[in-house]
Amino acid sequence: MKRRSTTERLFTPAFITLGIAELCYFTAFGVALFALPLYVTGPIGGDAAAAGLAVGAFALSALVLRPIAGRLADRFGRLPLLFGGALLAAASLALLLVAESLPVVVALRLLAGVAEAAFFVAGFAALADLAPEARMGEALSYNSLGLYLGISLGPLLGAALVDLAGFGLAWTAAAVLALLAASLTLLVGETRTEAPADDAERHLIHRPAIPIVLGFLAALIAMGGFLAFASLDATQLGFDNAGLALFVYGAVVVVCRIAFARVPDKVPSLALGTAALVVIGVGLIIAASLRSPVGLLMGAAVLAVGVAFSTPAFFSAIFATATPSQRGVASGTASAVIDLGLGLGPIALGLVADGFGIPWAFGAGAAVAGVGAIWTLVLSRRVAVSSPGRDDHIG
Repeated sequence: MKRRSTTERLFTPAFITLGIAELCYFTAFGVALFALPLYVTGPIGGDAAAAGLAVGAFALSALVLRPIAGRLADRFGRLPLLFGGALLAAASLALLLVAESLPVVVALRLLAGVAEAAFFVAGFAALADLAPEARMGEALSYNSLGLYLGISLGPLLGAALVDLAGFGLAWTAAAVLALLAASLTLLVGETRTEAPADDAERHLIHRPAIPIVLGFLAALIAMGGFLAFASLDATQLGFDNAGLALFVYGAVVVVCRIAFARVPDKVPSLALGTAALVVIGVGLIIAASLRSPVGLLMGAAVLAVGVAFSTPAFFSAIFATATPSQRGVASGTASAVIDLGLGLGPIALGLVADGFGIPWAFGAGAAVAGVGAIWTLVLSRRVAVSSPGRDDHIG
């Protein structure tokens, strides 16, 4: 593919509108993330296991459908999946107003997973269409703020709405936010610029990216384990506010994504991914070895620095293997790995925590990150992968 100029404009109306649409969508997601466990254990009458099932059910359908959504985004365009996904999300949230049993709630969460697969995959593909090739890493850094801010602000909004007028207002507001996201996607419009690939070129999995996503998977497993046990570890260490470690983590990611947005375009992608994995491992080692509130906060902050660079680095490397007509499938492959990693991390490291304690679980996460760093370093020496602003490419 011909390399575009590094001076091409990034902050176009379509790019900004896409970011706002994603902020609305993920804020709605964050409202549900807060309110759903309370709704299941309250009005529905379920227990903690039921709440966990309700919260996590969406990931099952999302994981299965992301690769299919990627192919559909390449075949029919990004807009139908962006618009349709946001509408499905609005429907799944609005119908919670009349959900009075756990099976109904789980069914609606599975529907939310369909929406998530469509919207998330098409959103990343649209981002790759809109971003200048030489500024792909910067675009990924800024675009991800919608996800992080939405998941951070959504629970705060959900808590305020539930306190004000109960769950009905929370579900209504979340549905309205999803409808707003759908409306904004119409302003973004269709971003695909090339015709669909021939039948022989269409796959559900973007095969050239498979070696790269293994390194990305290691980062996600390590991160997922920390996110799952940070609050519990904070409680055991005597924090007054058990959510402080996660707040520090989220704040550092957001600050780094803004302050260092251009770094992924100046450093070869897999080299940056290797460094990010090392930093993630160091953060987990700090949290595992310095058993104090300060140690956990330091570990969370260091780990967050690694996470801030890992996603732009690996997504840049993945998109570098794809032509414009393959970006949907590439996005589907990369985002499916996010579900896989964030699911495997808590499960696998949870077994370690149950048998040996949370510090050992953090240590196991650091070991996974270390193996991923070695793999990515070897891969970076085997193939010439760099940021889109360079002449290197995957061969």
